[in-house]
Amino acid sequence: MKTLLLLQLLLTLLVITWIALAPAASKLGCLSETVGTAAAVLGLALTGLWLFPTWWTPYVFAALLLAQATRLWWRWRTLVSRLPSGWAAWFITVMFFSFGVWGAGQSARALAGHAQQAGAVVELAFPLKGGTYLVVNGGSNISINQHLMTLDSSIPRLQAYRGQSYGVDLVKLDEWGLRANGVLPPDPAQYNIYGEPVYAPCAGQVIVALNGLPDMQVPQTDRQHMAGNHVLLRCNSTDVLLGHFKPGSLKVSVGDTVDIGQVVGAVGNSGNTSEPHLHIHAQQRGTATEPISGSPLPMRLNRRFLVRNDRVAVP
Repeated sequence: MKTLLLLQLLLTLLVITWIALAPAASKLGCLSETVGTAAAVLGLALTGLWLFPTWWTPYVFAALLLAQATRLWWRWRTLVSRLPSGWAAWFITVMFFSFGVWGAGQSARALAGHAQQAGAVVELAFPLKGGTYLVVNGGSNISINQHLMTLDSSIPRLQAYRGQSYGVDLVKLDEWGLRANGVLPPDPAQYNIYGEPVYAPCAGQVIVALNGLPDMQVPQTDRQHMAGNHVLLRCNSTDVLLGHFKPGSLKVSVGDTVDIGQVVGAVGNSGNTSEPHLHIHAQQRGTATEPISGSPLPMRLNRRFLVRNDRVAVP
């Protein structure tokens, strides 16, 4: 995770710095550098996990890129050579063009993932209160929602968890837009969302309540218990799972009836989780032995279809 966060940061800085310090000497080269960099930065902005430095980092990059694009435009007007001169200049031109094609593809896939899936949508209340929350995974495309890998029928072991395919992961931001004290601190308590109360997003009955698994030190994971400590609610014909609770924090037991907004537990870092966050998904009923294997259902939280990098402010 730390490597990914630093890589997307450094890669974006690298291409912007390149066009600032070593602009092309031809019109085609300048055009390739400008458009290619813009497309690549947009692709990274839409698909990246902007947990560090913070969610507004792509906007800073956009401002830097706009300044450099303006500079390149004035340079382009004064250039005499239309085409690159020499194999090295052609290589760089093609490289930036290819980078732009990749970025455009990433952007297209991400924007496609903003479209809500066809069919019935489960309406749920937002399960957290008192702050601003960032969506880490969410949407209808795997480029912005890693849960969708469980829809791959060619991997049998994932079928037991296919109900989570349209799941949403949430972290809490402070007033500066940071979600933790550091890049990836090992102590779960250093994350803003850790210990936050979790509220029932629908009225129903508790079908599963697991409470005794330990929190994991970041970035360790427990792949034997994917959802960690969790609650599975049966709300009419829909099952709703809330996962990765703090050990011993559950306020409900199997068979209990809950109302919307009732506290069911607190956010922790149990199960297969890269850092403290709340996981929520809706599904059709699974089996008795594999309760998270039901067909996944798209959902809206507080009437919003949430996708990666969305922010939700709740009182």
